[in-house]
Amino acid sequence: MTTALASTSLSSFLVSGSNSNYDYEVLSSIEVDPDSDFVLNEETITSLREKLLSGKFSSEQLVKMYFERIKAIDKSGPKLNAMIELNPDALASAKVMDAELKSGKNRGLLHGIPIVIKDNIDTADKMQTTAGAIAMVGNYSSKDAFIVKKLRAAGAIIIGKTNLSEWANFRSTQSSSGWSSRGGQTKNPYYLDRNPCGSSAGSGVAVSANLCVVAVGTETDGSIVCPASINGVVGIKPTVGLVSRSGIIPISKTQDTAGPMARTVTDAAILLGVLSGIDDSDLITNESKGKSLSDYTPFLDANSLKGKRIGIERKPQEKNQFINALLEKAIELLQQKGATIIEIDYVDHINALSVAELEIMEFEFKDGLNNYLASANAKVKSLKDIIDFNKANEDKAMPYFKQELLESSNLKMGLNEKKYLEALNDCHNGSKIILDSVFSENKLDAICGITIGPACSTDQIYGDRWGNSLTMPAAASGYPHITVPCGKVYDLPVGLSFFGTAYSEPKLIGIAFAYEQASKNRVKPEFKKAFL
Repeated sequence: MTTALASTSLSSFLVSGSNSNYDYEVLSSIEVDPDSDFVLNEETITSLREKLLSGKFSSEQLVKMYFERIKAIDKSGPKLNAMIELNPDALASAKVMDAELKSGKNRGLLHGIPIVIKDNIDTADKMQTTAGAIAMVGNYSSKDAFIVKKLRAAGAIIIGKTNLSEWANFRSTQSSSGWSSRGGQTKNPYYLDRNPCGSSAGSGVAVSANLCVVAVGTETDGSIVCPASINGVVGIKPTVGLVSRSGIIPISKTQDTAGPMARTVTDAAILLGVLSGIDDSDLITNESKGKSLSDYTPFLDANSLKGKRIGIERKPQEKNQFINALLEKAIELLQQKGATIIEIDYVDHINALSVAELEIMEFEFKDGLNNYLASANAKVKSLKDIIDFNKANEDKAMPYFKQELLESSNLKMGLNEKKYLEALNDCHNGSKIILDSVFSENKLDAICGITIGPACSTDQIYGDRWGNSLTMPAAASGYPHITVPCGKVYDLPVGLSFFGTAYSEPKLIGIAFAYEQASKNRVKPEFKKAFL
């Protein structure tokens, strides 16, 4: 999950391992050649399912092959550091799924499919849930998060948890995205010295580097769509209310959501259908009644752009000619496929609300985290405990950047405070009013733009240095946002964003799929050592 602060660096906009728990016994038994072409490269949910049903592979074999890939690419070779922990029960779960298929029981498209999830999502198994923080080591959850229950019921095999920007990048204004005190620094698979963005860094990198077929990330502001864009994959930040947050370490009840990350729009749509649903423990999901779907694949129509009205900000958002040229090329393709492009003016009005957005997050982070910790199995029981732990263990917990956001959040009072309520009205309600007006007056189906420019260099001392991003409008309003590979700038991936009004996921998925099928911009990474 990410956050937006009043700052020019995107660590301000994106909130988003000695303690990692790899099953080394499993990995050490696997012979690997990091230079060989991986047999499951660029596989999809559909293609893996076909192999399972035909008997070419078993789920157990798929899990072993992904473990092999993780050993070759994540912990040796390029050492991407995308995975923070492996599931020691994954092979046993795979055997159960294999037995069910043989007996004729079929749970659906995810039956027997290996996936990974972010390390801020509770699992009632032998894996910890730590948000990447060594202060949370030992937090073995007593029950699965609601979305984990749904994944298991659908037959998915959770093979591990992914590294992230610690506390979903809500710790410091000078953070390095993809770094956590528990998991270390995640690397960009295209150029290892570039940043993977965050906070769902590990999920984005794992998908891009073929450590899994799909992953679950979380977002508050940019934490799904930025690492998806930077790592050349598809990411969907759903409408807040479509996907339950219960059992997920929180930042903001107003903006938090989990969502899918995949190499194709089809796979992202399949995963979204499994994740969505009403949860009595997360009351905002009641708003999705009659709007939530269990299957978004019927909207995967290559002709979905025909007749659509797509809004583009009229003021150039970038000074870089190559990024602007990439957007112009995308606009031309949208028009060729039948879309009408409408120039609009909205970005500056939304970005002006960033101070209020941070105010909301600070209030809600303290309230939500204290509530989570009250019933968690962590040694720390409050935000203050975490702050004190980090100070007492500064060399390990804060070797590069500090914890200004934790400290400023801890100074906040309750959610009945006037300052909080004013910020909530100004930013959350204000952004909805602005966007609803733009969509209505221009009769738009979606708003489009470059998600964010190419990856910045990784700098753990001075933090991230990002350019313009298109994360805040959908984040602040709670509206859905999807990013799709748009091409490369300086040999680094850049994504194209589409976002709409509440619960417009079906339309956005169709638009994104049509663009994806017409452009085919996904290029798998080559793990180059250095950009320069």
